[in-house]
Amino acid sequence: MSLRTFIKYLPSSISFLNSLSCLRSLSSLATHQDPYSLLKEDPIEICTSLWVKSFSSPPDATFPNVTGFLSKLDLWVLAYQRSCAHVTGTFPPRSALQSHTLHSLLSLQNAVVHNRFKWNDKAHQIIRSPNDKPLTKLVSKTKLKAMLDSDDPCFQDRVVQEVLLMVLEPFFEARFSSKSHSFRPGRNAHTVIRTIRSHFAGYLWFLRGDISELLVAIDANIVMGCVEKVVKDKKVLNLIKTALKPATRSRQPPKSGVSEELRRKKKKGATKNKILNENEPKPDPYWLRTFFDFAPEEALKIPNYGYCGILSPLLANVCLNELDQMMEEKIVKFFRPNKLDSIWKDSTDDGCHNPSWPEFVPSSGKEKTRKMNYIRYGGHFLIGIRGPREDAVQTRKEIIQFCESKLGIRLDNSKFEIEHITRGIQFLDHIICRRVIHPTLHYTASGGKIVSEKGVGTLLSVTASLQQCIRQFRRLEFVKGDKDPEPLPCTPMLYSSQAHTNAQMNKFLETMADWYRYADNRKKVVGFCAYVIRSSLAKLYAARYRLKSRAKVYKIASRDLSRPLRESSNNSAPEYSDLLRMGLVDAIEGVQFSHMSLIPSCDYTPFPRNWIPDHERVLHEYVKLQDPKSFFRLHRSIKHQGLTLPQDEISEIVWDCKTLGIRRYQSRGEKEPNNASEKVDEAS
Repeated sequence: MSLRTFIKYLPSSISFLNSLSCLRSLSSLATHQDPYSLLKEDPIEICTSLWVKSFSSPPDATFPNVTGFLSKLDLWVLAYQRSCAHVTGTFPPRSALQSHTLHSLLSLQNAVVHNRFKWNDKAHQIIRSPNDKPLTKLVSKTKLKAMLDSDDPCFQDRVVQEVLLMVLEPFFEARFSSKSHSFRPGRNAHTVIRTIRSHFAGYLWFLRGDISELLVAIDANIVMGCVEKVVKDKKVLNLIKTALKPATRSRQPPKSGVSEELRRKKKKGATKNKILNENEPKPDPYWLRTFFDFAPEEALKIPNYGYCGILSPLLANVCLNELDQMMEEKIVKFFRPNKLDSIWKDSTDDGCHNPSWPEFVPSSGKEKTRKMNYIRYGGHFLIGIRGPREDAVQTRKEIIQFCESKLGIRLDNSKFEIEHITRGIQFLDHIICRRVIHPTLHYTASGGKIVSEKGVGTLLSVTASLQQCIRQFRRLEFVKGDKDPEPLPCTPMLYSSQAHTNAQMNKFLETMADWYRYADNRKKVVGFCAYVIRSSLAKLYAARYRLKSRAKVYKIASRDLSRPLRESSNNSAPEYSDLLRMGLVDAIEGVQFSHMSLIPSCDYTPFPRNWIPDHERVLHEYVKLQDPKSFFRLHRSIKHQGLTLPQDEISEIVWDCKTLGIRRYQSRGEKEPNNASEKVDEAS
């Protein structure tokens, strides 16, 4: 190498040598340790023990020693596997990890445990992504500067975030409120809609709040104050605190000529087909990208604090859990029962509805029980109030004061809208309203006879917003116009085959039908989506095959576009059936939901009042089985009551639901009613 070339690459060479020396110093700590000897446990069992320990601890318990879990190399291997799955799209098996990868993971673990880890340190990467090429050559100064200034996340940061998420999530999940349904396992937007349908009937005033700006930026001191209530480990707290405060880089604005040249190069390069690397995952298919663009307003913003990455949603829920706990206390204080009311006489969770209509609430005249309910999805929440409007105004004032004092957010009344149920409330692209019905109520009188009476009540209606669906289609350029939308050709699929295009749109329609599963007007809104997609494809095929109109496309390909569309050719060309039999063409699927009768109806399955996800239910049962007192109570109940067959208990439950409309007792451990008078009192 000449002297001029050596001087040219001298700065990058120095930084490269510094990075190598840093890597050697970090790896020197792990040279005397064999990583294979440290892999002793199953990481799934470690995570399971964390969940069991968290759910078996009291609600006010704290965890001072979290670094002990960070010292387990098995968790780091699992975090590396999950990070590789995110980057490459494939989950590498544990046996396929090479020796240098395990040594790098051990060095990264030692750096985190001994407080030597720095976030977004791209110049001194301890472990690199499997897609990155090995550093066998000197890096030029321009490439090094571009690498340091790029906004791409560091791979080793992702590994550390995965470990922190696996360790911290169980501790906070056991203390989160059941009113929160976003960024949590086992909960999603469907659980919100089903909870609203089953729990929000009978409310007159609704308070719809928006505090999504908390998901964009938040004070690090507020986050740390909320985390410190559960986690007391200083090393973990310092690691989160440094991730919340990223180092700001001062960038000079480029010159006008340079920016114009870069924009031209970017535009020219965007037209080229990108060749994927060997381990690079394929991009999302067209139907999935299209469905993501239909995301409701409440699900658009995902928190991303500093270098926290995938840990940000958990930290956002930790902060918003303060609001959830405040609202749960307010629900209990706000509850004012009235003995003249037909439901909600004793507590906020009573009230036995008709199992076929879980959202049915009988009316009670002028005297009604004052009650409140609350649910949150991300930075948006919904509060139902049964009482005068003044209570809703006072609740809004208290929430604004709480957000300003506890969360550091200044809000005004425009972020909290008070709406009446008769005007309809839009939440998660669904409209919540009520219908007054006059059903026939069946109940058992004191004489044991079944009495039927005409009743008056309200039935909660949850329908999909068709206008919002039209706006989303118009934004994606599928339709034009507002009152009478006209479908447009699906230009992104212009160069795809008919079989591929129909398959993509069928997956999109299946996903839309699943999204509107719990909407009363599911057939109507899914039928409209199918009409737009089918008409858009018909216009696309008319332009591709020069058929001039949709009518000719439907005449050749039928209404569901399942028959092949080809340009006119001579008689020597083989038929489509022959090509299909030889495997030279793909089978063409018809576009789904071409008729209204093919669309599934709304799912009215009753949602349990005290519903919890399956994994939490299993954890509670496991913790209960580990408690010796539960076995003592079970043994005592068997000794006093005797053993019963499951068929007998099921028949009793079915008979009680048919005659009384309720279940007399939830478990064998509860006391059963002894005489007929107690049964009548319980039924009433």
